[in-house]
Amino acid sequence: MSLSKRALCVSPSLTLAISAKAKKMKADGLDVISFGAGEPDFDTPEYIINAAKEALDKGMTRYTPASGTLELRKAICDKLEKENGIKYDVNQIVVSNGAKHSLSNAIRALVEAGDEVIIPAPYWLTYPELVKLSDGTPVIVDLLPENGYKLTPEQLRKAITPRTKAIILNNPSNPTGVVYNKDEIAALAKELEAHKNVYVISDEIYEKLVYGVQTQSIAACSEEMKERTIVINGMSKAYAMTGWRIGYSASNLEVAKAMGSIQSHSTSNPNSIAQYASVRALSSSEGEKFLANMNGVFRTRRDLMVELMKKVGLPIIKPEGAFYVMVNVRSLFGKKYDGAEIRSAFDVASVMLDKLYTAVIPCESFGANDFVRLSYATGETEIRKGLERFEKFVKGCK
Repeated sequence: MSLSKRALCVSPSLTLAISAKAKKMKADGLDVISFGAGEPDFDTPEYIINAAKEALDKGMTRYTPASGTLELRKAICDKLEKENGIKYDVNQIVVSNGAKHSLSNAIRALVEAGDEVIIPAPYWLTYPELVKLSDGTPVIVDLLPENGYKLTPEQLRKAITPRTKAIILNNPSNPTGVVYNKDEIAALAKELEAHKNVYVISDEIYEKLVYGVQTQSIAACSEEMKERTIVINGMSKAYAMTGWRIGYSASNLEVAKAMGSIQSHSTSNPNSIAQYASVRALSSSEGEKFLANMNGVFRTRRDLMVELMKKVGLPIIKPEGAFYVMVNVRSLFGKKYDGAEIRSAFDVASVMLDKLYTAVIPCESFGANDFVRLSYATGETEIRKGLERFEKFVKGCK
């Protein structure tokens, strides 16, 4: 059998092997501590669950418009105007099967063979794969520690070529937890305003999970930037609705129509019940209480992990948002732990899982070969126990 070049160009994820093995070990009864979670460890709030039950009772189980119900698109417009200061019409909103689906729609609508898409690294591992699936070329820009792992206007200027179609900007960032403040976003916007043919795909899925800092959407910087920005967001992280699969995009009308057409021929509408529940999620004041509590818990865990990492003794990127800590493990390369060689971040993850039953995510697939990622979307007891094992591992590497 001969597969398409498109299928063959997609890189396998190094994280899947670690995650799958950790789950099997745990199922086998081993005391595995996992720092791999990419989702909040909170249950979906009861008021959202009740809304879904209400939708079922009302028989709302049929097809909806492919781009989402009018009610949900109105609720998203209200959210974007109230919270982000950006005004959109309902026809500029496309509701999809999760933010990843929204990203896929956006890239498929914009990118074709020969087009370049700038991706700052470290990046979420799906970005370059989506670009390749649209026959585009990912242009990776390595972010520097002296700049706080943030893209600078100078780096952006150097990366743009006549073939540049878009830049993917993830703020707050997975995996670094870096948050661009308003001035930094404004500086990038000013640079981009000089390049009239470059779009911004602004992934803002972690916008609600920030700790003591403020940011803004790049689409709010000017009318010109709004016209050339596709805002991507969703319900997964903010409302602990990862399994409900509701994401959305906001863009200019031409792009929105193209994305809606692509979706209509690929998946049609998102889940009707989840859409109904998402309206309640966005419009109820109960959401503010849930978010305040979740943010407080994550901030406490963040502070705990950062403090305990001092004992581990490896450099980290202190996050201001999301729920990840990246740890630089390069100093361990060339050493051994209990006879096992450490030559890469993947080896660190593999040996820690095999020897100490602790799962961390190697970041080769995130464009950060020297790092592993730890999620603090887990309880404080697990964080303490897991980092004791991490400390033991580091001290045992000779």
